[in-house]
Amino acid sequence: MTAHRLDPSTIGSRTVSRGRTITEADVVGFAALTGDMHPQHVDASWAAGSRFGERIAHGMLVLSYCVGLVDFDPERVVALRKVANATFKRPVAIGDTIRVESRVESVSRLDDEHSLVTCAWRVLDQDDRLAIRATVELVWREDPAATPDAATADDGFVPIPL
Repeated sequence: MTAHRLDPSTIGSRTVSRGRTITEADVVGFAALTGDMHPQHVDASWAAGSRFGERIAHGMLVLSYCVGLVDFDPERVVALRKVANATFKRPVAIGDTIRVESRVESVSRLDDEHSLVTCAWRVLDQDDRLAIRATVELVWREDPAATPDAATADDGFVPIPL
């Protein structure tokens, strides 16, 4: 599998994202933004005595990075609709490099212009170990050329994706 944009035209099609290394700054910044100061993430002494033996990244931090790693076409992806069945299989440590394998599981029409695309995500570390698996649903614009630009809409209304 090579890295390329997600294309739901074929059920079963796969993509692999680029990699991203989790840094100390990532973990500290996420802890500050969310208020999740669990010692497993922010206290090296406490974490050394834990089940994992070291500080690890927040699972939600890793899952959040996945959204940025998958190469979504902004002309096609209208909204991320759902993240379901996220299972955190192994911790991601500071210094680990993650990537996302995405597989199109299903496509169903929502209306004349949009479909709901369901993808299976597998988040792997640099040693090909599974860290997270999840199901992700995307609202997909079928033909972006046929959709009028929001800036030129007659009434100026810009819908917010739900």
